[in-house]
Amino acid sequence: MSRTRTSPVSFRTPAVNTAPTGWLRKVRGATLERMAPPRTAYGRDLGLQARMLVTMLLLGLLYLGLVVVLLWAGTGAVVMLVVVAGLALAQLFLSDKLAMRAMGARAAGPTEAPGLHAIVERLCVQADLPKPRIAIADTEMPNAFAMGRSRRASTVCVTTGLLRLLEPRELEGVIAHELAHVQHRDVLIMTVASFFASIAALVLQFAPFLGGGRDRDGGQPAFIVVLLVSVAVYLLSFVLMLALSRHREFVADRGAAVLTGRPSALSAALMKIDRAMRGVPARDLRAAAEMNAFFIVPASVKGSLRTLLSTHPPMEQRIAALGRIEAAMQSGPARST
Repeated sequence: MSRTRTSPVSFRTPAVNTAPTGWLRKVRGATLERMAPPRTAYGRDLGLQARMLVTMLLLGLLYLGLVVVLLWAGTGAVVMLVVVAGLALAQLFLSDKLAMRAMGARAAGPTEAPGLHAIVERLCVQADLPKPRIAIADTEMPNAFAMGRSRRASTVCVTTGLLRLLEPRELEGVIAHELAHVQHRDVLIMTVASFFASIAALVLQFAPFLGGGRDRDGGQPAFIVVLLVSVAVYLLSFVLMLALSRHREFVADRGAAVLTGRPSALSAALMKIDRAMRGVPARDLRAAAEMNAFFIVPASVKGSLRTLLSTHPPMEQRIAALGRIEAAMQSGPARST
C-alpha cells in the first residue's frame, strides 16, 4: 500500500493545522482492512481485574475513614452527602467532557478523518467493542488517551501532532492500546480513583472550616485532625492510583499487540512519541500534566522524579515487554484464520 510520509513534527511552530494531513486524507477503509489480522478479542486479564478490585476496596476503606473523621469534627452529614454525591456524579458523567475541554479537543467525524475512523471501526469489529466517539486535540504534543464511564459511553482522543508523527500501522497500535483501556474498564476505575484523590485535596483546602472546635479531650483543634487524615488519605490514594496505572499500561500494551498482531508497530510508535515528547516545551508539558494518568506516554517535565512518581512504567520496560511478546508470536504456532 502506497502512502505519503509526512514531515516530522515541529514543536516551535505556534500555529497548528487541525485538518488531517497525509495518509489520513487518502486512506479508505477498504484499503486499511488489508492491514488487519483476523478477528481477535482482547480477553480478560485477571491480574488487572484483581488489582482494580483491591484498589477500589482500599480506596473505599480510606474514604470511609475520612467520612468518619469529618463527622466527628462536626461536619454536617447532609451537607457532606450532597456535596460528595454531586461531585461524584459530575466526575462520572462529565469526566470525558472535562478532559476534552482541558485538551482543547473537538469531535471529528468520518468526513474529516476517514483514515482514523476506518482504523477505529476495524479494530472495534475485531475486538467486539462498540465504536467510541473520536476526538482530535489541536496540539503539536503527540499523544492519545481514552475517557468514558463505560464501553458504550467512551471517547478516544488523538492529537494532531500524533497524526502527523506516526505511520498508519503505528497509529493502529496506539488506537488498539486505547481501546484496550476501554475494553478492560480501567478508565472508569482511574476516573473514580482520581475523584477520590480530588475529594481529599478539596478537604485539605477547607479543613479549617470543617471543624473549628477542639476534640473531646480538649486537645488540638478538630481541623488539625481532619487536615492530617486528609493528607494521609490523599497520599495513599495517589500511591494506589500509581500502582494501578502502571500495571494497566502493561496490560493495554499486551492487548494492543495481540489485537493487531504487530507488537513491533506499537513499540515503534512508543519510541517515536517518547522522543518527540522530549522536544515539547516544558510549559506545555505542565499544562497537560493533569492528564498524565490517561496519556499513552506521560507528559513528564525534565528534572522531575519520573521513575518514582510516574503514572507509567519506564519506557524501556514497555519496549522490552513488547519485544518478548513479538518473540513469542514468532516462535509460537501460526494464528488460525
